[in-house]
Amino acid sequence: MRLSRTTVLGLRLAALLYLLVLLVLPITVIGYRSFEHGLGQFWDWITTPAAISALQLSLLIVAIVVPLNVIFGVVVALALARGRFRGKGALQAAVDLPFAVSPVVVGVALIMLWGVGGWFGGVESLGFRIIFGLPGMVLATIFVTLPFVVREVEPVLHEIGQDQEQAAATLGANGWQIFSRITLPAIRWGLTYGVVLTVARALGEYGAVLMVSSNFPGISQTLTLLVHSRNHDDYNTYGAYAAATLLMLLALLALVAMTLLDSTRRRNRDDD
Repeated sequence: MRLSRTTVLGLRLAALLYLLVLLVLPITVIGYRSFEHGLGQFWDWITTPAAISALQLSLLIVAIVVPLNVIFGVVVALALARGRFRGKGALQAAVDLPFAVSPVVVGVALIMLWGVGGWFGGVESLGFRIIFGLPGMVLATIFVTLPFVVREVEPVLHEIGQDQEQAAATLGANGWQIFSRITLPAIRWGLTYGVVLTVARALGEYGAVLMVSSNFPGISQTLTLLVHSRNHDDYNTYGAYAAATLLMLLALLALVAMTLLDSTRRRNRDDD
């Protein structure tokens, strides 16, 4: 179907207006409010003890979640791409479950499992505090970020096939040698892309973390929770805007990294 020039221009205008209303205007308002009282005041808002602690906790959660999701994601992607077993379809559906389930529901489920009176709530009597502590926040973040590495690596595994891996096996290479020297270099761009998406999602998670966190400043408050607390509990609107801007800058860095990686991947593919 060939569209007229007027129709094409109309579609472009509609898309630009859509992006302007839902993306550009909110970001512009947040940026303006954050720096309305000057750069010095903005710096004061993001360097309070609560803000620094929230940033450190957010980065700590990312540092824990990303390696675990990389290991789990690569193993599951290999199983889905290379394995033949009963329940493969169920595993495929389970990987996509975080996309369908509300993060709040995830938090409630974790409380039912690990909270006092939950199925595994007895671990608290041993001195391990899961809910309303760092472990619960890590579990919630792992769940919501689980699909990204799998869904970036699995298509690459299908694309490269198994010819090189089978050839290496016939030459006497063991499983680890095949993975480290053939499979891992082949999936490196998909894996890196999945890591960037995981980092961005982990930094911005709110609903599931809110349910399993005590939200005490300096103890279990992430940047997203700090934004909510300043806006709704402390009535510090400008402080909330400053924290949101800091969070937005971190997300922007992840987006830039993702764009650069995608550009590098395409350039390498063209060279090959």
